[in-house]
Amino acid sequence: MAKSGVFEGDPPTTAAAKAVELKKELQKLVKSIVDEDDVNLDAIERAQQMLFALKELKLKRTVSLKLRNNHHNQEMVSETVPEEFKCPLSKELMRDPVIIATGQTYDRPFIQKWLKAGNRTCPQTQQVLSHTIVTPNHLIRDMITQWCDNHGINLPNSVQYINDEGLTEADRDHFLSLLGKMSSTLSEQKEAAKELRLLTKQTPSFRSLFGESRDFIPQLLSPLSQSKCESGEVHSDLQEDIITTLLNLSIHDNNKKLVVETPMVISLLMDALRKGTIQTRSNAAAALFTLSALDSNKALIGKSGALKPLIDLLDEGHPLAMKDVASAIFNLCIIHENKVRAVRDGAVRVILEKIANRTHVDELLSILAMLSTNQRAIEEMGELGAVSCLLGIIRETSCARNKENCIAILYTICFNDRSKWKEMREEESINRTISQLARNGTTRAKRKANGILERLNRAVNITHTA
Repeated sequence: MAKSGVFEGDPPTTAAAKAVELKKELQKLVKSIVDEDDVNLDAIERAQQMLFALKELKLKRTVSLKLRNNHHNQEMVSETVPEEFKCPLSKELMRDPVIIATGQTYDRPFIQKWLKAGNRTCPQTQQVLSHTIVTPNHLIRDMITQWCDNHGINLPNSVQYINDEGLTEADRDHFLSLLGKMSSTLSEQKEAAKELRLLTKQTPSFRSLFGESRDFIPQLLSPLSQSKCESGEVHSDLQEDIITTLLNLSIHDNNKKLVVETPMVISLLMDALRKGTIQTRSNAAAALFTLSALDSNKALIGKSGALKPLIDLLDEGHPLAMKDVASAIFNLCIIHENKVRAVRDGAVRVILEKIANRTHVDELLSILAMLSTNQRAIEEMGELGAVSCLLGIIRETSCARNKENCIAILYTICFNDRSKWKEMREEESINRTISQLARNGTTRAKRKANGILERLNRAVNITHTA
C-alpha cells in the first residue's frame, strides 16, 4: 500500500479472498435467477451490486500495484514537490486534483472522504459549500504530469475513480447529462426521465447523487413544474417516470428532508395524486409515505394539504393504490395536527365504509384507532354506525391485532358516548363478544374490554338502584 494513503484498502491477500467470496455468492444468485420461473428483481439487483464490487476490487488492486511500483521514486523527490501540487489535506502529490465549490483544489480521495464524513465547509477557507460537486482540475493535472515527466516519476495511468457508492466519474457525468435533458425537447425529457427512473431503482448509488446540490431535484421536476405554471397538460408517461424517480430517491434517508423542503415537490405530488395513471397516483402516495418517516416532514406535508387528495384516492378504492395510500395516511396521522386535518377532510367516513366492505381492514383499523383520540372522530363514528361494524369484526376475525384495535376504539366510544351503551349491552347478552375478548385477548385488549364491561355494569347497577 502506498504510504500516501490515496488508495487505502485491504492487502492483496484479503482483496483476493473477498473476490473469491463475491464470485461464489454471485454464482448462487445467477443460478437462482436462471432456475426460477419468475423474475427475481431483488436477486438481480444483488447480483449487479456484486459485479460492481468485483469491478471496484479489480481497479483498486491495479492502481495499488502501480502506486507501489512507483512509490520508491516518489519518495526520492517528495521534498521537492511544489506546494501547489500537494493536496492541502494529505500534504502529498495530488494524483487526481479536483476543484470544489469555493475554487480550492484537493486530491479527490481526500476531499471525498472529508465530504463523506458530513463536512459541508472548505477545509482551507472554512466557507460553507453551496454544493458538494467536485470538478476535475485538468490544468493542475497537466502541470503535475509535466513535472513528473521532468523528474522521472511515473504517475499511474488515469483510471475511473470509484467512490464509496460504486459510482465512477463517467456515471456522474451521465447523471448530470440526463438532468440537463429535463429542460430540453419533449422527446429528450421522456428519454431522460425513463432512464433516471431505471437508474434510481436498480442502482441505489444514484439516489445519493440528488443530495449533492439543491438544484438537482428542481431540474428533475422542471417538466412538471413548467406545465403547472403554464396550466398545460403533462404527458402521463413522463409524469409517471418523474414521480417514480422522486419516490426512488426519497428512499435514501439523507434525501428525505431535502426533497420535502424543495419548493413545489409537495404540490406536484398532490397533483399526481389527483390525476395521471393509477401507477403515478400510487407512487405519489408511496413517496409521501416514505418522506413522512421524518416528524418534521409529517408537519410540512400535512400543512401543505396533502391529506385531502390522499383521502379522496382512498375513497376511490383502486386496489393498486390502497395500500400505499393507507400507509401514507397512517404515517402522517401520527402527529396530532394531522389527525385533526384528516378528520376534517372526511377520513372517518371513508375508512369506515372500506372497513365495512372488508377492504384493507388491517391498515385502516390502525388509522381509525389513531383517529379515535379526536372528539369529532368519535362523534362521527357514532353517527356512522361504527359500533356494530367493529363488534362484527371482533366476532369474525382471528387477527389479535385487529381485535385489539376494535376494542380500543369501542372503549373510547363507550367513555364518550353514552347513547352506544345499549347497543354494547345487547351484543353482550347475545354473543358475549366483549367478555370473550376480556378473557382471551391481548393484554391491551383485555384491559380495554374489562374497562367497557365495568362501565356497562356500573351503569346497570345505578339504574337498578334508582
